[in-house]
Amino acid sequence: MKTPRRLYRIKIYAFLPLMIICTHVLAQEDLLKELEGSQPQVTDQVIQTFKGTRLINGHSIETKGRGDLEFIFAHRFGAINEGLYELFGFDEAHVRIGLDYGFTDNFSASIGRNSIDKSLDGYIKYKIARQRSGANPFPLSVTGLGGIVYKASPQRDQAPEGFTAIDRVAYVGQLLIASKISSRISLQMMPTIIHKNAVDQMKEQNDQFALGFGGRMRITKGVALTSEYYHRVNASATKPLHNTVGFGVDIETGGHVFQLILTNTSGLTERAFITETDGEFFDGDVHFGFNVTRTFHLARKK
Repeated sequence: MKTPRRLYRIKIYAFLPLMIICTHVLAQEDLLKELEGSQPQVTDQVIQTFKGTRLINGHSIETKGRGDLEFIFAHRFGAINEGLYELFGFDEAHVRIGLDYGFTDNFSASIGRNSIDKSLDGYIKYKIARQRSGANPFPLSVTGLGGIVYKASPQRDQAPEGFTAIDRVAYVGQLLIASKISSRISLQMMPTIIHKNAVDQMKEQNDQFALGFGGRMRITKGVALTSEYYHRVNASATKPLHNTVGFGVDIETGGHVFQLILTNTSGLTERAFITETDGEFFDGDVHFGFNVTRTFHLARKK
């Protein structure tokens, strides 16, 4: 029979390994807490607020990545209410062919040619701020846009007397402000100024202001609904023009983004679709159209 003293020693020896394990575990937990406290907290940038660089007719906050070249083909048919003789607008065609290139991940530039008013356009876009979450959150992405449009129409022999090349030029400045509210919802606001070098002072002003609103709602992984509206702030009462309205469906297929569009304008530059839209969407002056983009990666990613 074991003595009480021997039983006491056996109990001590039995619990000694357990005490060593517990001490080791507690020491590891204290070390992990110290390491976590010494590491910087992670801040995540919000990406893909919109899938493309265009929302409907106008720009989104998105810029092309460094070394990415995007080919854009935008097409608008005539108004649906033109009837069967014009095949509900399908007999007419207005197009813009353009290229966007990303010099950095935040800075891109584009050029384009428009058939509707024989105009050439160019834009630069710079992403001023990015929405981010995590340790240092910021709720908005902000992109600045500056553009110039040269309107070749009317031809020189049909232009008013004294109408020079500089009179054909217009400029656009925008702040594109957006927030990705959730994985499905993104909203954007677009304060805009457009300056035309030459206008009919009886009908419009050289400087025209507009405030745009747009949004995107993702339906599936590759399909989203979009909308866009521009309200002209200082529109002239003597010129019967209308605010631009647009609705679309974005379909993403790899390097392509295919956008189906319904809008009340056939214009494809800010000068045209913000200040020269003569159709009322809810009166049936609706144009069906589409934007097709294809991105080519010309530079190796870091």
